Amino acid sequence: MKKIIFTLITIGILFSCNNDDDSNSNTRLVGNWKLIEVLADPGGGSGTFQPIDSNKILEFNDNGIVTTNISLCDPYSDEIISSGTYNDNTIITNCQNPNIATISYELENQYLILNFISNEGYSQKFKKVSL
Repeated sequence: MKKIIFTLITIGILFSCNNDDDSNSNTRLVGNWKLIEVLADPGGGSGTFQPIDSNKILEFNDNGIVTTNISLCDPYSDEIISSGTYNDNTIITNCQNPNIATISYELENQYLILNFISNEGYSQKFKKVSL
């Protein structure tokens, strides 16, 4: 009987553990990120990230707000929207263009990569900086 109770308690503890990777990702995301490279795929998946000289900075706050010194609507629109929200690997920009109304992102090693909706593929790579 003691073995059964011990086994049930052990199983309960194992299933109650929560590996909350999203929380860890958001903690790593908070801060300032500088645009360093862009990927504009010419087609067929052959594109690679290329260095870019840019002063674009994204600031992710711990309250779910993202701001920028340029526009979240760039590169597909001249519309100036300097803040939006983020969650679940998505930035909501409120830009009118549906290709940039929501932008997916991922953390890859020490980089933040924004993946824009595009027929050929377009991404921006950011590196975390201190300002």
